[in-house]
Parts: sequence; C-alpha cells; structure tokens
Amino acid sequence: MLLNRRQSIGQLVTLAGIATAGTVQAQQSCAVFTKETLAGLSPDDALQRLKDGNARFVAGKTVNCDLLKQVRDTATGQAPFAAVVGCMDSRVPPELVFDQRIGDIFSARIAGNFVNTDIIGSLEYATAAVGSKLIVILGHSDCGAIKGTVDNVKLGNLTATLANIRPSLDKLNYQGVPSSKDKALVQKVADQNARDAAAAILTRSDVIAQQVRDGKVKIVSAMHDVATGQISWFA
Repeated sequence: MLLNRRQSIGQLVTLAGIATAGTVQAQQSCAVFTKETLAGLSPDDALQRLKDGNARFVAGKTVNCDLLKQVRDTATGQAPFAAVVGCMDSRVPPELVFDQRIGDIFSARIAGNFVNTDIIGSLEYATAAVGSKLIVILGHSDCGAIKGTVDNVKLGNLTATLANIRPSLDKLNYQGVPSSKDKALVQKVADQNARDAAAAILTRSDVIAQQVRDGKVKIVSAMHDVATGQISWFA
C-alpha cells in the first residue's frame, strides 16, 4: 500500500515536471522577436525555424500561444525574422503552415507568388530596414494562377497578372497545347515559377543582392502540398 502511494506520488512529480518543461518551452516559442533577438539569428537559423514550424503543423503539434498578449507585445514595434512571398490561395496561410505567430514573419501575397517592383520593394524594406534574415518564395500545388497561365486565360486585369508567370511555362518547352488537365505540367510550372521568382529578386534588387553576398540574408524557394500541408524546399 505504501509502495503504491509512493509510486503514485512519483508519477505525479514526473508529470508535473513534464508539464512545467512543456510550459517553459511554449513560453519560449511564444516570445515575440525583438531587434536584439533578431540580430543574433542567422539566415540558416531563420530557415530552420520555418522548417521546424511546418513539421509541427504537419504533425498536429502546433504551439498554442496567447495571441492577444502578442498583440500587446508587438504594439510598439516589430522584428520579423523572415519574409514570405506566397500565393493568395486561402489554403496556404504562411503564418499557419509555418506555425508562426504575430510579429514573426512578413507576408506578401499575390496570385501566383511572383515578384514585381512592389513586392521587391517590400522585401527590401523587410531586410534592409527591419533586418529580416530570410526570404521565402512559397508556391503550392493545385495553384489556380498556374492553371490559368497554362490555359492562357484572358480575364480583365487577371490577364496582366498571369503574364508574369508565362515565362516559367515557356522555359519548359512544352510540346503541343498546354492544358491544366495535365497535372504534372501544372506542378512543373509551379516549381519553375517559384525558382524564377527567387532568381528575379537577385537580378532586380541590388539592395538584396548585396545583403545575400554579405551573408546577411538568404533566399529560398519552397512548395506547399495543399493535400498534406507539408512543405518541400528547393536546393
């Protein structure tokens, strides 16, 4: 009887220790970035944070934070460690699929996740003015903008939007009439478009290119699978 009681007490102590450790870890994960903590982060550290966050998202183990507290903590300033250029698709919210919180990342979204002068200017602000260490071009599977490009859709201002993606399709030298029914082709265009957007940043922004050369910023492309939530990274 005494032994059972001691075992029960021991189990309670162990559980309490686990709970405390979990609470401390959650508090650390929920802490907002400051200029000081951002300064101590490398581009590779920033990339790993996003990889770890997506792993938690896919595993269903996202960190539960007090978002209102984060609102208060970021009321006087922000220090996001990464900037994500993503599609406007409702299935790919960067903060959620990377399991990040208020104040963690800049998010620039446009149909087809391509870059133009406005997007690049925003990225220059994120990196040169604020100090973000990582730029991610985040494409995704089953992208409507990519399908529209493949099918040569003409629709008001959308026509000009899709024209930004067309060069990625042309690079594939597709034989025949492209069709979005060809799912493999759609994915190849999405992959190429993500890579092209990353490359375009370097050729169109001397500000960011210099930061990359100095090792202060890293640019990567990635692809989100809308069926699984998993993100794959391009070399």
